[in-house]
Amino acid sequence: MKKRIAIIYREKCHPNECGNYLCAKLCPVNRTGSDCVTPGEDTKARIDELLCNGCGICPKRCPFGAIEIINLPATLNRPPIHRYGQNMFELYSLPTSLFGKVTGILGKNGIGKSTALRIMSNLLKPNLGNWQKEVDFKEIINYFKGTETQKFMEMLKDGKVSLSYKPQQVDLIPKQFHGTVRELLLRITSEEKVNKMAGRLQLADFLNNDLSKISGGELQKVAIAAAVLKEANIFMFDEPTSYLDIKQRINISKFIRNLADPATSTLVIEHDLIILDYMTDLVNIMYGNEGAFGIVSGVKNSREGINSFLDGYLKEENVRFRDHVIKYEKGQDTKGSSIVELTSWGKMSKKLGNFVLNAEEGKLHKNEVIGVLGENGIGKTSFIKILAGLIEPDSGELGNKVKVAYKPQYLETESEMLVSDFLEKAISKYTNQLINPLDLEKLFTQKLSELSGGQLQRVSIAHCLSQDADLFLLDEPSAYLDIEQRLLISKIVKNIAFERDLTIMIVDHDLMFLDYVSSKLIVFSGKPAKEGLLRGPFKMEEGMNLFLKSLDITLRRDPVSHRPRINKPDSVKDREQRKEGKLYY
Repeated sequence: MKKRIAIIYREKCHPNECGNYLCAKLCPVNRTGSDCVTPGEDTKARIDELLCNGCGICPKRCPFGAIEIINLPATLNRPPIHRYGQNMFELYSLPTSLFGKVTGILGKNGIGKSTALRIMSNLLKPNLGNWQKEVDFKEIINYFKGTETQKFMEMLKDGKVSLSYKPQQVDLIPKQFHGTVRELLLRITSEEKVNKMAGRLQLADFLNNDLSKISGGELQKVAIAAAVLKEANIFMFDEPTSYLDIKQRINISKFIRNLADPATSTLVIEHDLIILDYMTDLVNIMYGNEGAFGIVSGVKNSREGINSFLDGYLKEENVRFRDHVIKYEKGQDTKGSSIVELTSWGKMSKKLGNFVLNAEEGKLHKNEVIGVLGENGIGKTSFIKILAGLIEPDSGELGNKVKVAYKPQYLETESEMLVSDFLEKAISKYTNQLINPLDLEKLFTQKLSELSGGQLQRVSIAHCLSQDADLFLLDEPSAYLDIEQRLLISKIVKNIAFERDLTIMIVDHDLMFLDYVSSKLIVFSGKPAKEGLLRGPFKMEEGMNLFLKSLDITLRRDPVSHRPRINKPDSVKDREQRKEGKLYY
Protein backbone atom coordinates (compact mmCIF):
# COMPACT_ATOMS: atom_id res chain seq x y z
CA MET A 1 0.00 0.00 0.00
CA LYS A 2 1.43 3.39 -0.99
CA LYS A 3 2.07 5.93 1.76
CA ARG A 4 2.68 8.83 -0.59
CA ILE A 5 0.52 10.85 -2.96
CA ALA A 6 1.54 13.22 -5.74
CA ILE A 7 -0.72 16.16 -6.50
CA ILE A 8 -0.63 18.07 -9.80
CA TYR A 9 -2.53 21.37 -9.71
CA ARG A 10 -3.68 21.36 -13.33
CA GLU A 11 -4.40 25.09 -13.52
CA LYS A 12 -0.79 25.87 -12.52
CA CYS A 13 0.94 23.35 -14.79
CA HIS A 14 2.29 25.08 -17.96
CA PRO A 15 4.65 22.59 -19.72
CA ASN A 16 5.41 24.86 -22.68
CA GLU A 17 6.55 27.67 -20.39
CA CYS A 18 8.88 25.63 -18.15
CA GLY A 19 11.08 24.23 -20.90
CA ASN A 20 8.89 21.29 -22.03
CA TYR A 21 8.25 19.26 -18.85
CA LEU A 22 11.12 20.37 -16.63
CA CYS A 23 9.82 18.01 -13.91
CA ALA A 24 10.25 14.97 -16.21
CA LYS A 25 13.78 16.04 -17.19
CA LEU A 26 14.85 16.43 -13.55
CA CYS A 27 13.18 13.25 -12.21
CA PRO A 28 15.86 10.72 -11.14
CA VAL A 29 13.46 7.81 -11.79
CA ASN A 30 12.91 9.02 -15.37
CA ARG A 31 16.68 9.20 -15.83
CA THR A 32 16.94 5.48 -15.11
CA GLY A 33 14.61 4.84 -18.06
CA SER A 34 11.30 4.47 -16.19
CA ASP A 35 8.21 6.61 -16.85
CA CYS A 36 7.54 8.24 -13.49
CA VAL A 37 6.73 11.75 -14.81
CA THR A 38 4.92 11.78 -18.15
CA PRO A 39 2.57 14.05 -20.14
CA GLY A 40 -1.14 13.39 -19.58
CA GLU A 41 -3.87 13.38 -22.22
CA ASP A 42 -4.57 17.05 -21.41
CA THR A 43 -0.81 17.86 -21.89
CA LYS A 44 -0.42 18.49 -18.13
CA ALA A 45 2.22 16.48 -16.26
CA ARG A 46 1.33 13.17 -14.55
CA ILE A 47 3.28 11.37 -11.81
CA ASP A 48 3.17 7.61 -11.20
CA GLU A 49 2.88 7.42 -7.41
CA LEU A 50 4.13 3.82 -7.26
CA LEU A 51 7.35 4.75 -9.09
CA CYS A 52 7.87 8.09 -7.29
CA ASN A 53 10.59 7.84 -4.62
CA GLY A 54 9.66 11.10 -2.90
CA CYS A 55 12.97 12.83 -3.65
CA GLY A 56 11.27 16.25 -3.62
CA ILE A 57 13.14 17.61 -6.65
CA CYS A 58 10.12 18.32 -8.91
CA PRO A 59 8.05 20.27 -6.31
CA LYS A 60 11.06 22.47 -5.50
CA ARG A 61 12.05 23.13 -9.11
CA CYS A 62 8.60 23.59 -10.71
CA PRO A 63 8.52 27.35 -11.48
CA PHE A 64 4.72 27.50 -11.11
CA GLY A 65 4.33 25.55 -7.84
CA ALA A 66 2.15 22.99 -9.62
CA ILE A 67 3.48 19.86 -7.87
CA GLU A 68 3.17 18.61 -4.31
CA ILE A 69 4.51 15.28 -3.00
CA ILE A 70 2.93 14.36 0.34
CA ASN A 71 3.75 11.55 2.74
CA LEU A 72 0.48 10.23 4.16
CA PRO A 73 -0.02 9.39 7.86
CA ALA A 74 0.97 5.80 8.63
CA THR A 75 -2.53 5.16 10.03
CA LEU A 76 -4.04 5.48 6.52
CA ASN A 77 -3.68 1.80 5.66
CA ARG A 78 -6.54 1.56 3.17
CA PRO A 79 -7.61 3.26 -0.06
CA PRO A 80 -9.57 6.54 -0.01
CA ILE A 81 -13.36 6.61 -0.16
CA HIS A 82 -13.03 8.84 -3.23
CA ARG A 83 -10.39 10.27 -5.55
CA TYR A 84 -11.11 12.72 -8.35
CA GLY A 85 -8.43 11.38 -10.70
CA GLN A 86 -4.72 10.71 -11.09
CA ASN A 87 -2.65 13.14 -8.98
CA MET A 88 -5.84 14.77 -7.68
CA PHE A 89 -7.55 15.22 -4.30
CA GLU A 90 -8.55 12.14 -2.29
CA LEU A 91 -10.93 11.82 0.67
CA TYR A 92 -10.63 9.28 3.49
CA SER A 93 -13.85 8.44 5.39
CA LEU A 94 -17.06 10.43 5.85
CA PRO A 95 -18.69 12.39 8.68
CA THR A 96 -21.09 10.57 11.01
CA SER A 97 -24.78 11.36 10.58
CA LEU A 98 -26.86 10.76 13.73
CA PHE A 99 -30.66 11.03 13.89
CA GLY A 100 -32.04 13.45 16.43
CA LYS A 101 -28.83 15.52 16.36
CA VAL A 102 -27.35 18.48 14.50
CA THR A 103 -23.78 17.53 13.57
CA GLY A 104 -21.23 20.12 12.49
CA ILE A 105 -18.30 19.57 10.12
CA LEU A 106 -15.28 21.67 11.03
CA GLY A 107 -12.10 22.10 9.00
CA LYS A 108 -10.15 24.47 6.81
CA ASN A 109 -10.89 25.13 3.15
CA GLY A 110 -9.83 22.59 0.52
CA ILE A 111 -9.98 19.66 2.92
CA GLY A 112 -12.98 17.85 1.39
CA LYS A 113 -15.96 19.04 3.47
CA SER A 114 -18.14 19.82 0.45
CA THR A 115 -16.99 16.60 -1.27
CA ALA A 116 -18.10 14.61 1.80
CA LEU A 117 -21.55 16.22 1.78
CA ARG A 118 -21.94 15.63 -1.95
CA ILE A 119 -21.17 11.91 -1.45
CA MET A 120 -23.59 11.64 1.47
CA SER A 121 -26.32 13.46 -0.47
CA ASN A 122 -25.89 11.03 -3.38
CA LEU A 123 -24.74 13.78 -5.78
CA LEU A 124 -21.31 12.14 -6.09
CA LYS A 125 -20.78 8.37 -6.17
CA PRO A 126 -17.57 7.38 -4.35
CA ASN A 127 -15.02 5.36 -6.35
CA LEU A 128 -12.82 3.96 -3.51
CA GLY A 129 -9.80 5.56 -5.17
CA ASN A 130 -10.38 3.81 -8.51
CA TRP A 131 -11.48 6.68 -10.77
CA GLN A 132 -11.19 4.60 -13.96
CA LYS A 133 -14.12 2.23 -13.37
CA GLU A 134 -17.58 2.01 -11.81
CA VAL A 135 -17.57 0.75 -8.21
CA ASP A 136 -20.37 -1.52 -6.98
CA PHE A 137 -22.36 -0.09 -4.04
CA LYS A 138 -21.73 -3.32 -2.06
CA GLU A 139 -18.00 -2.51 -2.07
CA ILE A 140 -18.76 0.97 -0.70
CA ILE A 141 -20.90 -0.50 2.11
CA ASN A 142 -18.18 -3.03 2.90
CA TYR A 143 -15.61 -0.19 3.09
CA PHE A 144 -17.48 1.14 6.14
CA LYS A 145 -18.12 -2.24 7.75
CA GLY A 146 -18.72 -2.03 11.51
CA THR A 147 -19.31 1.74 11.61
CA GLU A 148 -22.34 4.04 11.83
CA THR A 149 -21.61 5.06 8.23
CA GLN A 150 -22.22 1.45 7.10
CA LYS A 151 -25.81 1.72 8.36
CA PHE A 152 -26.18 5.09 6.62
CA MET A 153 -24.90 3.68 3.28
CA GLU A 154 -27.19 0.65 3.55
CA MET A 155 -30.17 2.95 4.14
CA LEU A 156 -29.04 5.11 1.20
CA LYS A 157 -28.83 2.04 -1.06
CA ASP A 158 -32.25 0.75 0.03
CA GLY A 159 -33.90 4.14 -0.52
CA LYS A 160 -34.67 4.56 3.19
CA VAL A 161 -32.82 7.85 3.29
CA SER A 162 -34.30 10.92 1.65
CA LEU A 163 -31.77 13.72 1.48
CA SER A 164 -31.95 17.43 0.98
CA TYR A 165 -28.78 19.40 0.29
CA LYS A 166 -28.27 23.18 0.53
CA PRO A 167 -25.18 23.89 -1.63
CA GLN A 168 -22.39 26.31 -0.77
CA GLN A 169 -22.59 28.54 -3.85
CA VAL A 170 -26.03 30.13 -3.55
CA ASP A 171 -24.98 32.83 -6.04
CA LEU A 172 -25.38 30.21 -8.79
CA ILE A 173 -29.15 29.86 -8.16
CA PRO A 174 -30.19 32.75 -10.48
CA LYS A 175 -28.05 31.23 -13.26
CA GLN A 176 -29.76 27.84 -12.92
CA PHE A 177 -33.35 29.02 -12.44
CA HIS A 178 -35.13 32.02 -13.98
CA GLY A 179 -38.18 33.39 -12.23
CA THR A 180 -39.36 34.68 -8.87
CA VAL A 181 -38.60 33.31 -5.42
CA ARG A 182 -42.20 32.12 -5.12
CA GLU A 183 -42.04 30.28 -8.48
CA LEU A 184 -38.89 28.46 -7.40
CA LEU A 185 -40.35 27.34 -4.08
CA LEU A 186 -43.67 26.30 -5.64
CA ARG A 187 -41.74 23.77 -7.73
CA ILE A 188 -40.98 22.00 -4.45
CA THR A 189 -44.19 22.22 -2.44
CA SER A 190 -47.65 23.80 -2.04
CA GLU A 191 -48.59 27.49 -1.75
CA GLU A 192 -49.62 26.98 1.87
CA LYS A 193 -46.24 25.54 2.89
CA VAL A 194 -44.35 28.23 0.93
CA ASN A 195 -46.26 30.99 2.77
CA LYS A 196 -45.64 29.33 6.14
CA MET A 197 -41.89 29.02 5.40
CA ALA A 198 -41.82 32.64 4.19
CA GLY A 199 -43.04 33.66 7.64
CA ARG A 200 -40.45 31.54 9.48
CA LEU A 201 -37.48 32.75 7.41
CA GLN A 202 -38.65 36.34 6.74
CA LEU A 203 -39.01 35.86 2.96
CA ALA A 204 -42.35 37.68 2.58
CA ASP A 205 -40.84 41.03 1.52
CA PHE A 206 -39.12 39.55 -1.54
CA LEU A 207 -41.21 36.43 -2.27
CA ASN A 208 -42.41 37.88 -5.57
CA ASN A 209 -39.04 39.35 -6.59
CA ASP A 210 -37.00 37.90 -9.44
CA LEU A 211 -34.13 35.72 -8.22
CA SER A 212 -31.65 37.79 -10.25
CA LYS A 213 -32.66 40.94 -8.33
CA ILE A 214 -32.23 39.80 -4.70
CA SER A 215 -29.15 40.08 -2.45
CA GLY A 216 -26.73 37.34 -1.41
CA GLY A 217 -28.30 37.15 2.07
CA GLU A 218 -31.77 36.81 0.56
CA LEU A 219 -30.51 34.09 -1.82
CA GLN A 220 -29.08 32.24 1.17
CA LYS A 221 -32.43 32.22 2.96
CA VAL A 222 -34.19 31.10 -0.24
CA ALA A 223 -31.71 28.20 -0.59
CA ILE A 224 -32.30 27.16 3.04
CA ALA A 225 -36.08 27.36 2.53
CA ALA A 226 -35.84 25.26 -0.66
CA ALA A 227 -33.79 22.60 1.15
CA VAL A 228 -36.13 22.37 4.14
CA LEU A 229 -39.33 22.35 2.04
CA LYS A 230 -38.25 19.10 0.37
CA GLU A 231 -39.57 15.90 1.91
CA ALA A 232 -36.42 14.55 3.59
CA ASN A 233 -35.14 12.94 6.76
CA ILE A 234 -31.52 14.09 6.35
CA PHE A 235 -30.77 17.78 5.80
CA MET A 236 -27.32 18.96 4.75
CA PHE A 237 -26.34 22.62 4.86
CA ASP A 238 -23.06 23.80 3.29
CA GLU A 239 -22.17 27.17 4.87
CA PRO A 240 -25.75 28.31 5.64
CA THR A 241 -24.77 31.66 7.20
CA SER A 242 -22.54 33.22 4.53
CA TYR A 243 -23.93 36.58 3.31
CA LEU A 244 -26.09 36.82 6.48
CA ASP A 245 -25.66 39.40 9.24
CA ILE A 246 -25.24 38.39 12.88
CA LYS A 247 -28.93 38.72 13.75
CA GLN A 248 -29.89 36.57 10.77
CA ARG A 249 -27.19 34.02 11.71
CA ILE A 250 -28.69 33.64 15.18
CA ASN A 251 -32.18 33.20 13.70
CA ILE A 252 -31.00 30.64 11.13
CA SER A 253 -29.14 28.75 13.89
CA LYS A 254 -32.34 28.48 15.92
CA PHE A 255 -34.25 27.41 12.81
CA ILE A 256 -31.75 24.63 11.95
CA ARG A 257 -31.59 23.45 15.57
CA ASN A 258 -35.37 23.05 15.54
CA LEU A 259 -35.15 20.65 12.58
CA ALA A 260 -33.60 17.98 14.82
CA ASP A 261 -35.98 15.23 15.95
CA PRO A 262 -35.68 11.43 16.33
CA ALA A 263 -36.64 10.92 12.67
CA THR A 264 -34.31 13.60 11.25
CA SER A 265 -30.55 14.03 10.95
CA THR A 266 -28.90 17.37 10.16
CA LEU A 267 -25.34 18.04 8.97
CA VAL A 268 -23.83 21.53 8.79
CA ILE A 269 -20.56 22.96 7.44
CA GLU A 270 -19.86 26.34 9.04
CA HIS A 271 -16.76 28.56 9.55
CA ASP A 272 -18.27 30.95 12.11
CA LEU A 273 -17.24 29.17 15.33
CA ILE A 274 -19.71 30.97 17.61
CA ILE A 275 -22.57 29.98 15.30
CA LEU A 276 -21.29 26.41 14.76
CA ASP A 277 -21.06 25.92 18.52
CA TYR A 278 -24.55 27.39 19.05
CA MET A 279 -26.18 25.44 16.21
CA THR A 280 -24.77 21.93 16.72
CA ASP A 281 -24.81 19.10 19.27
CA LEU A 282 -21.81 17.25 17.82
CA VAL A 283 -18.91 17.92 15.44
CA ASN A 284 -16.69 15.97 13.08
CA ILE A 285 -13.24 17.52 12.57
CA MET A 286 -11.73 17.26 9.09
CA TYR A 287 -7.98 17.58 8.62
CA GLY A 288 -5.29 16.72 6.09
CA ASN A 289 -3.54 18.73 3.40
CA GLU A 290 -5.35 21.53 1.54
CA GLY A 291 -6.20 20.48 -2.02
CA ALA A 292 -4.49 17.08 -1.56
CA PHE A 293 -6.29 14.82 0.94
CA GLY A 294 -8.83 14.96 3.76
CA ILE A 295 -9.54 12.76 6.79
CA VAL A 296 -12.60 12.81 9.10
CA SER A 297 -12.22 12.41 12.86
CA GLY A 298 -14.57 10.53 15.14
CA VAL A 299 -17.64 12.46 16.32
CA LYS A 300 -17.26 14.65 19.45
CA ASN A 301 -19.57 16.93 21.41
CA SER A 302 -19.43 20.47 20.04
CA ARG A 303 -17.51 22.15 22.86
CA GLU A 304 -14.80 19.48 23.08
CA GLY A 305 -14.59 19.14 19.30
CA ILE A 306 -14.07 22.85 18.67
CA ASN A 307 -11.48 23.04 21.46
CA SER A 308 -9.67 20.01 19.94
CA PHE A 309 -9.68 21.75 16.57
CA LEU A 310 -8.13 24.90 18.08
CA ASP A 311 -5.53 22.70 19.84
CA GLY A 312 -4.71 20.92 16.57
CA TYR A 313 -4.70 17.61 18.43
CA LEU A 314 -7.18 14.69 18.50
CA LYS A 315 -6.66 12.94 21.82
CA GLU A 316 -8.71 9.80 21.06
CA GLU A 317 -6.96 9.19 17.72
CA ASN A 318 -3.57 10.44 19.03
CA VAL A 319 -3.21 12.62 15.93
CA ARG A 320 -1.62 16.06 15.77
CA PHE A 321 -2.88 17.65 12.56
CA ARG A 322 -1.44 21.16 13.08
CA ASP A 323 2.02 22.08 14.38
CA HIS A 324 0.69 24.95 16.50
CA VAL A 325 -2.20 25.69 18.86
CA ILE A 326 -4.64 28.44 17.87
CA LYS A 327 -4.72 30.53 21.02
CA TYR A 328 -7.65 32.80 21.64
CA GLU A 329 -6.48 35.94 23.43
CA LYS A 330 -9.04 37.59 25.68
CA GLY A 331 -10.29 40.89 24.29
CA GLN A 332 -9.48 42.75 27.49
CA ASP A 333 -5.87 41.60 27.26
CA THR A 334 -5.25 43.54 24.03
CA LYS A 335 -2.89 46.51 24.08
CA GLY A 336 -4.48 49.90 24.72
CA SER A 337 -4.92 52.25 21.80
CA SER A 338 -3.02 55.48 21.25
CA ILE A 339 -4.22 58.85 22.61
CA VAL A 340 -3.21 60.55 19.34
CA GLU A 341 -6.36 61.50 17.44
CA LEU A 342 -6.47 60.58 13.74
CA THR A 343 -9.82 61.99 12.65
CA SER A 344 -13.32 62.69 13.93
CA TRP A 345 -16.85 63.42 12.77
CA GLY A 346 -19.66 65.52 14.15
CA LYS A 347 -23.34 64.62 13.90
CA MET A 348 -23.85 63.54 10.30
CA SER A 349 -26.75 62.60 8.07
CA LYS A 350 -26.96 61.03 4.60
CA LYS A 351 -30.08 60.14 2.59
CA LEU A 352 -29.68 57.33 0.04
CA GLY A 353 -32.95 56.70 -1.79
CA ASN A 354 -35.49 55.70 0.89
CA PHE A 355 -32.73 55.04 3.44
CA VAL A 356 -31.43 57.62 5.95
CA LEU A 357 -28.14 57.23 7.82
CA ASN A 358 -27.54 59.29 10.95
CA ALA A 359 -24.27 59.30 12.90
CA GLU A 360 -23.59 60.53 16.40
CA GLU A 361 -20.26 62.30 16.83
CA GLY A 362 -17.17 60.15 17.24
CA LYS A 363 -13.42 60.05 16.80
CA LEU A 364 -10.68 57.61 15.78
CA HIS A 365 -7.18 57.35 17.27
CA LYS A 366 -3.95 55.96 15.89
CA ASN A 367 -3.09 52.33 16.63
CA GLU A 368 -6.71 51.20 16.95
CA VAL A 369 -8.63 48.32 15.38
CA ILE A 370 -12.30 49.28 15.35
CA GLY A 371 -14.91 46.60 14.75
CA VAL A 372 -18.21 47.65 13.16
CA LEU A 373 -21.36 45.75 14.21
CA GLY A 374 -24.84 45.92 12.73
CA GLU A 375 -27.45 44.23 10.55
CA ASN A 376 -27.38 44.18 6.75
CA GLY A 377 -28.88 47.27 5.12
CA ILE A 378 -28.28 49.45 8.20
CA GLY A 379 -25.67 51.81 6.67
CA LYS A 380 -22.30 50.25 7.56
CA THR A 381 -20.92 50.22 4.02
CA SER A 382 -22.34 53.72 3.37
CA PHE A 383 -20.45 55.08 6.39
CA ILE A 384 -17.27 53.34 5.24
CA LYS A 385 -17.69 55.06 1.85
CA ILE A 386 -18.13 58.47 3.56
CA LEU A 387 -14.85 57.90 5.43
CA ALA A 388 -13.21 56.81 2.17
CA GLY A 389 -14.43 60.00 0.45
CA LEU A 390 -16.49 58.04 -2.09
CA ILE A 391 -19.75 59.73 -1.03
CA GLU A 392 -20.41 63.06 0.74
CA PRO A 393 -22.73 63.44 3.77
CA ASP A 394 -25.78 65.73 3.39
CA SER A 395 -25.07 67.38 6.75
CA GLY A 396 -22.10 67.32 9.11
CA GLU A 397 -18.51 66.71 8.10
CA LEU A 398 -15.35 64.79 8.84
CA GLY A 399 -12.58 66.33 10.94
CA ASN A 400 -9.00 65.88 9.72
CA LYS A 401 -8.78 64.71 6.12
CA VAL A 402 -6.85 61.44 6.13
CA LYS A 403 -5.49 59.16 3.44
CA VAL A 404 -7.69 56.06 3.19
CA ALA A 405 -7.16 52.54 1.80
CA TYR A 406 -10.39 50.62 1.18
CA LYS A 407 -11.10 46.91 0.60
CA PRO A 408 -14.68 46.68 -0.67
CA GLN A 409 -17.20 43.99 0.25
CA TYR A 410 -17.52 42.74 -3.33
CA LEU A 411 -14.19 41.84 -4.89
CA GLU A 412 -13.03 42.29 -8.48
CA THR A 413 -13.22 38.85 -10.08
CA GLU A 414 -12.89 39.59 -13.81
CA SER A 415 -9.41 41.12 -13.90
CA GLU A 416 -6.77 39.41 -16.03
CA MET A 417 -3.98 41.04 -13.98
CA LEU A 418 -1.41 38.69 -12.45
CA VAL A 419 -1.39 38.43 -8.66
CA SER A 420 2.30 39.39 -8.62
CA ASP A 421 1.52 42.67 -10.44
CA PHE A 422 -1.50 43.44 -8.23
CA LEU A 423 0.62 42.89 -5.08
CA GLU A 424 3.70 44.71 -6.35
CA LYS A 425 3.85 47.12 -3.39
CA ALA A 426 3.16 44.38 -0.82
CA ILE A 427 5.95 42.23 -2.32
CA SER A 428 8.48 45.07 -2.32
CA LYS A 429 7.74 46.42 1.19
CA TYR A 430 5.79 43.90 3.30
CA THR A 431 6.90 40.39 2.36
CA ASN A 432 7.37 39.31 5.98
CA GLN A 433 4.27 41.13 7.27
CA LEU A 434 1.82 40.12 4.55
CA ILE A 435 3.06 37.87 1.74
CA ASN A 436 4.64 35.10 3.83
CA PRO A 437 2.03 34.77 6.62
CA LEU A 438 -0.84 34.84 4.09
CA ASP A 439 0.98 32.22 1.95
CA LEU A 440 0.52 34.26 -1.24
CA GLU A 441 3.74 33.48 -3.13
CA LYS A 442 2.26 30.33 -4.67
CA LEU A 443 -0.47 32.51 -6.26
CA PHE A 444 1.89 34.98 -7.98
CA THR A 445 1.65 33.38 -11.45
CA GLN A 446 -2.17 33.20 -11.44
CA LYS A 447 -4.58 35.82 -12.75
CA LEU A 448 -7.04 37.47 -10.34
CA SER A 449 -9.89 35.97 -12.38
CA GLU A 450 -8.55 32.45 -11.71
CA LEU A 451 -8.56 32.70 -7.90
CA SER A 452 -11.09 31.08 -5.57
CA GLY A 453 -13.13 33.28 -3.23
CA GLY A 454 -10.79 32.65 -0.29
CA GLN A 455 -7.63 33.23 -2.34
CA LEU A 456 -9.00 36.48 -3.76
CA GLN A 457 -9.97 37.65 -0.27
CA ARG A 458 -6.43 37.12 1.08
CA VAL A 459 -4.91 38.85 -1.96
CA SER A 460 -7.31 41.82 -1.60
CA ILE A 461 -6.54 42.19 2.13
CA ALA A 462 -2.78 42.16 1.43
CA HIS A 463 -3.22 44.73 -1.36
CA CYS A 464 -5.22 47.07 0.91
CA LEU A 465 -2.88 46.79 3.91
CA SER A 466 0.19 47.47 1.71
CA GLN A 467 -1.05 50.92 0.66
CA ASP A 468 0.37 54.19 2.01
CA ALA A 469 -2.57 55.36 4.13
CA ASP A 470 -3.53 56.46 7.64
CA LEU A 471 -6.91 54.72 7.82
CA PHE A 472 -7.62 51.24 6.45
CA LEU A 473 -11.21 50.16 5.84
CA LEU A 474 -11.87 46.42 5.44
CA ASP A 475 -15.43 45.49 4.46
CA GLU A 476 -16.23 41.83 5.36
CA PRO A 477 -12.65 40.47 5.26
CA SER A 478 -13.69 37.10 6.76
CA ALA A 479 -15.98 36.17 3.82
CA TYR A 480 -14.85 32.94 2.05
CA LEU A 481 -12.14 32.32 4.69
CA ASP A 482 -11.99 29.30 7.00
CA ILE A 483 -11.56 29.63 10.77
CA GLU A 484 -7.75 29.26 10.67
CA GLN A 485 -7.46 31.96 8.02
CA ARG A 486 -9.82 34.29 9.94
CA LEU A 487 -7.76 34.11 13.12
CA LEU A 488 -4.56 34.50 11.07
CA ILE A 489 -5.96 37.66 9.42
CA SER A 490 -6.90 39.06 12.82
CA LYS A 491 -3.34 38.54 14.14
CA ILE A 492 -1.86 40.20 11.05
CA VAL A 493 -4.24 43.16 11.38
CA LYS A 494 -3.43 43.66 15.08
CA ASN A 495 0.32 43.40 14.44
CA ILE A 496 0.23 45.88 11.54
CA ALA A 497 -1.85 48.41 13.53
CA PHE A 498 0.68 48.23 16.38
CA GLU A 499 3.92 48.11 14.33
CA ARG A 500 2.95 50.82 11.82
CA ASP A 501 0.85 52.93 14.24
CA LEU A 502 -2.18 52.66 11.95
CA THR A 503 -5.95 52.76 12.38
CA ILE A 504 -7.91 49.87 10.89
CA MET A 505 -11.70 49.67 10.73
CA ILE A 506 -13.37 46.31 10.06
CA VAL A 507 -16.98 45.63 9.08
CA ASP A 508 -17.82 41.96 9.59
CA HIS A 509 -20.55 39.56 10.70
CA ASP A 510 -18.35 36.95 12.44
CA LEU A 511 -18.73 37.92 16.10
CA MET A 512 -15.75 35.80 17.21
CA PHE A 513 -13.52 37.35 14.53
CA LEU A 514 -14.48 40.89 15.59
CA ASP A 515 -14.16 40.04 19.28
CA TYR A 516 -10.66 38.67 18.59
CA VAL A 517 -9.36 41.53 16.45
CA SER A 518 -11.07 44.68 17.81
CA SER A 519 -9.89 47.13 20.48
CA LYS A 520 -13.06 49.25 20.13
CA LEU A 521 -16.52 48.89 18.55
CA ILE A 522 -18.89 51.03 16.49
CA VAL A 523 -22.52 49.87 16.79
CA PHE A 524 -25.28 50.45 14.22
CA SER A 525 -28.96 50.21 15.12
CA GLY A 526 -32.21 51.06 13.32
CA LYS A 527 -34.42 49.44 10.67
CA PRO A 528 -32.70 47.77 7.70
CA ALA A 529 -33.27 49.56 4.37
CA LYS A 530 -35.10 52.42 6.18
CA GLU A 531 -32.91 54.09 8.80
CA GLY A 532 -29.59 53.53 10.52
CA LEU A 533 -27.98 55.15 13.57
CA LEU A 534 -24.22 54.99 14.19
CA ARG A 535 -22.89 55.20 17.75
CA GLY A 536 -19.34 54.89 19.03
CA PRO A 537 -16.54 53.97 19.02
CA PHE A 538 -17.09 52.34 22.41
CA LYS A 539 -14.79 50.30 24.62
CA MET A 540 -15.27 46.59 23.91
CA GLU A 541 -17.46 45.75 26.92
CA GLU A 542 -19.76 48.75 26.46
CA GLY A 543 -20.11 48.28 22.69
CA MET A 544 -20.67 44.53 22.88
CA ASN A 545 -23.25 44.87 25.68
CA LEU A 546 -25.16 47.40 23.57
CA PHE A 547 -25.12 45.14 20.52
CA LEU A 548 -25.92 41.87 22.33
CA LYS A 549 -28.95 43.56 23.89
CA SER A 550 -30.37 44.05 20.38
CA LEU A 551 -29.69 40.36 19.60
CA ASP A 552 -31.20 39.22 22.93
CA ILE A 553 -28.28 36.86 23.66
CA THR A 554 -25.48 36.65 26.23
CA LEU A 555 -21.87 35.54 25.66
CA ARG A 556 -19.55 33.67 28.03
CA ARG A 557 -15.94 32.57 27.59
CA ASP A 558 -14.95 28.93 27.35
CA PRO A 559 -12.77 28.19 30.42
CA VAL A 560 -10.25 26.19 28.35
CA SER A 561 -9.87 28.03 25.04
CA HIS A 562 -11.23 31.46 26.17
CA ARG A 563 -13.29 31.65 22.95
CA PRO A 564 -16.71 33.33 23.17
CA ARG A 565 -19.77 31.07 23.33
CA ILE A 566 -23.48 31.92 23.24
CA ASN A 567 -25.33 30.93 26.41
CA LYS A 568 -28.38 28.74 25.97
CA PRO A 569 -31.54 30.86 26.51
CA ASP A 570 -32.67 30.90 30.16
CA SER A 571 -29.67 28.82 31.30
CA VAL A 572 -28.17 29.58 34.73
CA LYS A 573 -25.30 31.54 33.12
CA ASP A 574 -27.69 33.41 30.83
CA ARG A 575 -29.91 34.47 33.76
CA GLU A 576 -26.90 35.46 35.90
CA GLN A 577 -25.38 37.68 33.21
CA ARG A 578 -28.71 39.34 32.35
CA LYS A 579 -29.34 40.08 36.04
CA GLU A 580 -25.90 41.71 36.35
CA GLY A 581 -26.35 43.59 33.06
CA LYS A 582 -23.19 41.96 31.71
CA LEU A 583 -24.29 40.31 28.47
CA TYR A 584 -20.65 40.22 27.34
CA TYR A 585 -18.77 37.87 29.72
